[in-house]
Amino acid sequence: MATYTPFTTGDTVDSIDRVFTSAWSGISPNNDLGASHFSSSTQYVTTAATSSGAFFMDIYSTDPDANTDAEVQYSIAYGNKMGSGSLVFSSGTGGEGFSAAKSIYGQYRNLVFGGDETQNFSFNGHTPDGIYIININRARYKNAIRTGNLFLKIGDLELTDDSITTSGSANAIRAGVGREFNLVSGSNGVRFGSNNTYVTDSGSYGYVYPDAGFIILNQDALDALVADNGTALATTVTATDGRNPVKLQDKLVTGASFILDAQEDIASKYYFVRAKNQEFNYTTNDSFTEDDGTLKFDSMIDNPETYITTIGLYNDNQDLLAVAKLSQPLPKDFTKESLIKVKLDY
Repeated sequence: MATYTPFTTGDTVDSIDRVFTSAWSGISPNNDLGASHFSSSTQYVTTAATSSGAFFMDIYSTDPDANTDAEVQYSIAYGNKMGSGSLVFSSGTGGEGFSAAKSIYGQYRNLVFGGDETQNFSFNGHTPDGIYIININRARYKNAIRTGNLFLKIGDLELTDDSITTSGSANAIRAGVGREFNLVSGSNGVRFGSNNTYVTDSGSYGYVYPDAGFIILNQDALDALVADNGTALATTVTATDGRNPVKLQDKLVTGASFILDAQEDIASKYYFVRAKNQEFNYTTNDSFTEDDGTLKFDSMIDNPETYITTIGLYNDNQDLLAVAKLSQPLPKDFTKESLIKVKLDY
């Protein structure tokens, strides 16, 4: 019969190890996606108001039209509180203004502000009609986006979160999406000076939500800084397919620099298994006993010696939950005590 020894206070310790890896496929941490921002000709279709491409554009690190193994890295979406910039769902009475752009704006407003439809995205006191969203693929960012190393270049505009500048404290904590940091001109979590966090009359650049894995960009600030020949980046004509995500994609390709790491928290529990000198010196193996229960080998009577090879972890009902194997048998007798550390990751 097995011997069960309960764990007591001090026999277990909880630990969390934080691991950082690049969010991008096949790239080491703190490295760049560069100009590799490819879309799919089958996914990014905007000819109908309800096409998937009307709502978002998936971005791959390799050309998905040529490589069937290409993986989605992130998505670009455009939202407009007035519904401008995309086709309307219905041209009938009461259907005006309801479009993919308006749906996207409402979706992220609900996420950030917890369903408060009276709130609109405001950037340093400026409230634009339109926003861009860069939504990192869920499998890519793991537990969270790593703060302090984000670097995003849109055209010539270099952006980062301000987590280092603000001593790691978030700009706000949003109930639905967690921490909120400002998106500022700078690199490695540090803004460039004190006057480069916003555009005059257009507001700040945006926000980073590391726990939810997305970035909100202020359309008006981008229009002011990365427009071509005075032409705004986004098309905001009512009931018009503006194909705004691809315009931001073009600027990301031009900028050719997007560094983003994923944060993964690995929870571990350590169990300290203590085999005292008086314990575990006899075996329950049937080959060591006669039918009447007496020991077959006299040496096991006065000077028993066993070898610990396996540790089983059980619940209160003595159901086996986990098994730990030692790398080599550990001798045990009345003159020896052992302390074995078992680590469970989950």
